[in-house]
Amino acid sequence: MKPSQTTVSEDKDRFQLGRVLTLSICHFIHDAYTSFLAPLLPLLIEKLSMSLTQAGLLTTVMQIPALLNPYLGSLADKVSVRYFIIFAPGVTAICMSLIGVAPNYATLVLLFFIAGISVALFHVPAPVLIYRYSGMRKGLGMSFFMTGGELARTLGPLVAIGAVSLLGLENIAPLMVVGIAASLLLYFRFQHVPVAKRANHSATMKDAWQESRHIFRPLGAILFFRGFMHASGATFLPTFVNEYTGSLWLAGISLTVYESAGVLGAMSCGHLSDRFGRRRLLLLTLLSAPPFLFAFVLLNGFYWLQLITLFGLGFTLLSTTPVMLAMVQEHAPDHPATANGFFMMISFLARSAVVVLVGAIADLIGLGNTYLFSAALGLGAIPFILSLPGEVQRLKEEPAEEPA
Repeated sequence: MKPSQTTVSEDKDRFQLGRVLTLSICHFIHDAYTSFLAPLLPLLIEKLSMSLTQAGLLTTVMQIPALLNPYLGSLADKVSVRYFIIFAPGVTAICMSLIGVAPNYATLVLLFFIAGISVALFHVPAPVLIYRYSGMRKGLGMSFFMTGGELARTLGPLVAIGAVSLLGLENIAPLMVVGIAASLLLYFRFQHVPVAKRANHSATMKDAWQESRHIFRPLGAILFFRGFMHASGATFLPTFVNEYTGSLWLAGISLTVYESAGVLGAMSCGHLSDRFGRRRLLLLTLLSAPPFLFAFVLLNGFYWLQLITLFGLGFTLLSTTPVMLAMVQEHAPDHPATANGFFMMISFLARSAVVVLVGAIADLIGLGNTYLFSAALGLGAIPFILSLPGEVQRLKEEPAEEPA
């Protein structure tokens, strides 16, 4: 074997901390901008005299490009994925930093739609690179990557509120500088990264689905049943706490505790799945989450005890994503980006449908009873976890081509 080939093989087997950290930090920066919408929405409603329907549509507009994820993944499997990732933080930062100066609703919709495309361009191929640079510790790499995203959802709203408090809504455009800097960092860090070799450049999305459908079917069901607890624990949590305590401050603390626990879960469970198995970790976490949600409701009136259960809920529920991402990549060796695109599309569809269902159920029976119902439904994921295929051990990777 040639020395250069030996070096490539060694790089494939070792955990490349520098590259994984760079992608994870840029994931944090990128997703921090996408978290601006929720805290700034009341100000945008007031400025543009939007109805609540128009306001709610903005989130949908930003998520619509997720339906293109399989196509973007297929494209990423055939061309260099690095340029998708390099430009995304800058584009997202520019769009989200300009929402304060949007003169009308149509312009605002356009900015969110472009940002949604940029979000898809980043999130479809980025886990593929993380998987490649994680060597034999795939779960650990996914934990680093997902920790960046969870931290962004925790700290991003605070950045947005702080910037508006200091500068005003129409003067937050300078915030885009950080996102542009992230794109420059990615460019200088990854411009010479070798392009992954693909044996069949004419492969279609159908080929990718055929390769991975055995994993998508159970994962889709798991995402659906998990979604009831996820919607209860995130989307409707501040509303539930405010309804029973009358304190927006306590509602904010609750969401912070929940999201912070998710950060710790994302940091640890991917790594633990490398040691103890992906399916085993999914089973443990999704068996543990429903009791925490049950306890949260039953301890109503004992707020500080409820915070403990919220921490447990966030840790177990939000830690499952890096494990599932690693599992998808392991079972899609020939079409990794396309498979990730399918996974993200399924996740988007399941999440969108379930949030609407949870809201409708809450209108009928109240949020407290809906939380109990969601916890019970969460257990429906267990049979599908048990039906997941066994662990995959990929000890060797194909050598990469020369830089394009």
